Amino acid sequence: MKLFSANIEDFRSLYISNLKKALDMEQKITKALPDMIENSTNSELANAFTTHLQETRGHVAKLEELLTRHIGEPATETCKVINGLTTEASDTIKDVTEPSIRDIALIGGAQQVEHHEFAVYGTLRTWAELLGLDEDAAILESIEEEEENADELLTSIAEQVNVAAAV
Repeated sequence: MKLFSANIEDFRSLYISNLKKALDMEQKITKALPDMIENSTNSELANAFTTHLQETRGHVAKLEELLTRHIGEPATETCKVINGLTTEASDTIKDVTEPSIRDIALIGGAQQVEHHEFAVYGTLRTWAELLGLDEDAAILESIEEEEENADELLTSIAEQVNVAAAV
C-alpha cells in the first residue's frame, strides 16, 4: 500500500481515481484561465478563454456531482499532467514580452490542455460505458464535446493570430 495514493483494486476504482484527477484538472484550469484572459491582447482570444472559463466551472460541477454520487464527496487526486501544462503556460506569460507572440504561445498552451482534456474525457466516457454507467457516460460525453469545440475555436483564432504575428 502506498501512502497518500489511491488504492486501485478494480476497474471501478480506476474509474473513480481518474474522475478525481479530472476534477483536480478542471479546478486548476479554472485558476489558470483568468491569468490567460488578462494576458491575451487579441479580443477574440480573451473572449474564447472567458467562455471556456464558464464551461470549465460547469465541468467542475458535473464532476463533483458524479463523485458525490459514487463516493459521497467531491474528492480530488493530483493530476500531474495539468500541473506541468499550467506551469508551462504561466511561465510563457512571464517570458514572452511581445504581445502578439504571447497570444500565439497562449493558444498553443491552451490547445495542449484541450488535447489532454479531450483524451481524459474520451477515456472516462469509454470506461463509464464499459462499467454500465450510462448517465455518467452521457455527462462525460457532453464535457468531451465542449472540449473539442473549444479546441476548434482556438484553432480558428490561431489561424488569424499566427498569420498576423508572422508578418
